[in-house]
Amino acid sequence: MKRYGDVVALDGLDLRVSEGTVLGLLGPNGAGKTTAVRVLATLLKPDAGTATVAGHDVLTKPNAVRRSIGLTGQYAAVDEYLTGRENLRMFGGLYHLKPAYVKVRTDELLERFDLTAAANRSLRTYSGGMRRRLDLAASLIAKPPILFLDEPTTGLDPRSRLGLWQVIRDLVAEGTTVLLTTQYLDEADQLANEIVVIDKGRVIAKGTADTLKDQIGGDRIEITIADVAKANAAATALRSVSTGEVSIEDDRLSAPVSGGSTVLVDAIRALDAQDVAVTDLVLRRPTLDDVFLSLTGHTAEEDNSPPPPSRRRGRGQ
Repeated sequence: MKRYGDVVALDGLDLRVSEGTVLGLLGPNGAGKTTAVRVLATLLKPDAGTATVAGHDVLTKPNAVRRSIGLTGQYAAVDEYLTGRENLRMFGGLYHLKPAYVKVRTDELLERFDLTAAANRSLRTYSGGMRRRLDLAASLIAKPPILFLDEPTTGLDPRSRLGLWQVIRDLVAEGTTVLLTTQYLDEADQLANEIVVIDKGRVIAKGTADTLKDQIGGDRIEITIADVAKANAAATALRSVSTGEVSIEDDRLSAPVSGGSTVLVDAIRALDAQDVAVTDLVLRRPTLDDVFLSLTGHTAEEDNSPPPPSRRRGRGQ
């Protein structure tokens, strides 16, 4: 439980993340995603309830929690007046790591995040994508087993997002456990082993991306016909393969189906039998956008929870 005055940000939220997996935490604007991360990272104290990270209670053993985690927030927490190399060494000092280790680890991270060529340049010359990569590198300086990523790709161009996705996949493959909040539903679809949807601080759905999509009706076949006068005949054809109601909107028809791509063959045959010419036909899998709209009535937007008291992270805080 966490309140901000009369606003309940977290209300009985229950999360469990299996070791070596990615849990995607999704929710509409103000759902409480960022507040949950701040509580788990010991940046906020809950008003009630318990939370443990790596077996450590966030209230009674905050230092042990911080030694086990890395945190990348919604905004890069790096110093633009330092170089990339100096930023990483600064974080190594904040974690109270040995200088010799920090020197080697800095070189490793600069190479891993494709920042070696820019290592000695001021961050004022870095692009947004480069800053985000450096921010994530800083959270990994101490090799934490658990990583909190709070909307890590916000504001990045598509190429930078894809690059960061691959870095996250590599980290998980090496055994890192990740709690990911994101406003990009395709991001959760691509990265998360399990997804938890929250609204008003409560869990309203959980499961894999496919499980959540199945909750709103599974696949739909969508067609566009050449002659709108044939709409009723097309609907008759689709009813023969549909598992539910056929919708008609001018020259476009849609119907829920099951059986995967094989149903397309049956649909084409049924349309041919009704002498319906089709200009477009597609089997559409529900997206996580559809899931959000179905579950919450809202689109997925950035969490506007109150600002954190601190943006620092991890060991030695």
